[in-house]
Amino acid sequence: MHETTVTVEGRFDHHHPAERGTVVLTVGFEGPDRERVVERTLREHGRLADEAKRLTDPAAPAVTWWSSDRIRVWSDRPWNKDGKQLPLVHHAAVRLDVKFRDLARLAAWVEDVAARDGVTVSGIEWALTEVTRTRLTADARTRAVQDAVATATTYAQALGLSAVRPLAVADPGMLGDQSRPTSDPGVAQMSRAAAAAGPTGGLDLKPEDITVAARVHARFAAS
Repeated sequence: MHETTVTVEGRFDHHHPAERGTVVLTVGFEGPDRERVVERTLREHGRLADEAKRLTDPAAPAVTWWSSDRIRVWSDRPWNKDGKQLPLVHHAAVRLDVKFRDLARLAAWVEDVAARDGVTVSGIEWALTEVTRTRLTADARTRAVQDAVATATTYAQALGLSAVRPLAVADPGMLGDQSRPTSDPGVAQMSRAAAAAGPTGGLDLKPEDITVAARVHARFAAS
């Protein structure tokens, strides 16, 4: 019996609301007095770190973890518009990451710290829990294979053939031919949302759903 080879890509995407949000911020100051700049930076950093610790209270934890870089201190001599070099300016900065499980508390905290002198909120990284991401990835891969079977069957029927038999299934680019991945298989795409002013003047944090995508390449024999 003559058989025709059919090679297809199967795909499936899950879209799920973010379950965690990591606030990325930097606290830092600059000025002509190095000791004063460092002191102000360390004081504000200590205040933020203390708040992060309190938010991890086991009785009602809003934060799952937090981390901080070491303080960076540097100096430079800026130039004015006339090409004259100005007096030395000292800088100090520390990055702080705080991962929230309570997204309502996250919004309230970001609204507070963003208004403080010396604090810059760089962004918020939205994510799923590891349990959810693993579950959705496994399901997306299963459905991607089912999509490949359905696509191959449609192609076979269009050629007047009635049955397909699987020969191979693999992550994109691994069938040994010239096929290439269109995206990373089964990888959670972490969406990000910027903090914007809401209608009441507060921060309106509305993260987009996170996409967990799966792609497979499959080869079938159609007869």
